[in-house]
Amino acid sequence: MKVLKYVIGGAALGVAAAYLFGYDYLFSGISKTYLKGKSSAYIDDGNLFPSNPVASGEPQLWAKDSEYNKKELPENITEDLKRSRTAAFIVIKNGKILHEQYWEGYNQLSHTNSFSMAKAVTVMLLGKALEEGIINNIDEKLSDFYPEFREKTFGSQVTLRNLAQMEAGLDWNEDYNNPFLPNAKAYYGKSLVKAVFSRSFKEEPGIRFEYQSGSTQLLGFALRKALGQPLASYLSEKFWIPLGMEQDATWSTDNHGMEKTYCCIHACARDFARLGQLFLDNGKVGATQVLNERFIEQMRTPTEKSNEIYGLGLWINHDNPIKHYYFLGLQGQYIIMVPEHNMVIVKTGSYSNNPKNDRGRPDQVRFLVNETVQLFQTS
Repeated sequence: MKVLKYVIGGAALGVAAAYLFGYDYLFSGISKTYLKGKSSAYIDDGNLFPSNPVASGEPQLWAKDSEYNKKELPENITEDLKRSRTAAFIVIKNGKILHEQYWEGYNQLSHTNSFSMAKAVTVMLLGKALEEGIINNIDEKLSDFYPEFREKTFGSQVTLRNLAQMEAGLDWNEDYNNPFLPNAKAYYGKSLVKAVFSRSFKEEPGIRFEYQSGSTQLLGFALRKALGQPLASYLSEKFWIPLGMEQDATWSTDNHGMEKTYCCIHACARDFARLGQLFLDNGKVGATQVLNERFIEQMRTPTEKSNEIYGLGLWINHDNPIKHYYFLGLQGQYIIMVPEHNMVIVKTGSYSNNPKNDRGRPDQVRFLVNETVQLFQTS
């Protein structure tokens, strides 16, 4: 009995210490992962978090290419997709769906987590807000929206451009595995304000590229303040409905209704593909200019500080003979645009060990671009 008393007492002290030092989000993380047989965040966890709806309007189904699903994927592509636990693999060419395949019980209706592909969507919302004059300039200061940042070292210098280009100088360790670092607190915590507003800036903004989820979340807060409405409803109004998305989506939030703008749009693979097609069409849907072409070009232009691999929310590969740029999410979520071949490639899945030897970019993206283009170049 005495031993049990000490164990219970120690556990109570541990819980109290976790709350005292701001690690109470760990209990939420444990209940949403380990107690469900998972070791980390996963693509089907959308129902475990509060969310805001991203409503669709009149669905515009993809036109099917005359060669739709007539060509089997070769063994090297199939093996790579199966090894990386792919859920969906879609190829769009010349605006028509050419190949569509699902694994592990997923199908055309399945919604999966975008993870960091949402960063590019957040930047798209910035572009739309600039276009509409809701935000005057991409070089407006974060502190214009939240004056408290003027009290932080370097905080008064940080611009929306710095946040979108990942040059904010934020003190943020982009580690997805350590539960004591800020990504876990932002993902599993109750308050995004507590997770990101508490961070300091370690260096002058605009000096160095460093990919950080916290930067996109700060950008999301500025957008939300400027818009005066949920970002999910603005996404619905300005993109989901005009693009003719087939299904409603959801955007995970904290307990106060603030969208996790660095991640967590839950949608189907076909609708992710429409985001890619918008970029191939330079922001147009039919005759309608949905997003300003100049802003589209800004997003897909590599920056000097990133050593030419990142633009505004998008990853870029101009080293490869077949040039491409893409939305990138944790565990292998990709929307890849290949302009030379008028092709969009979408891949979703649950693989946490994708090698990133391609100058910080996943090797798999380049592989899929090269092999898929070769396979369908005569289609």
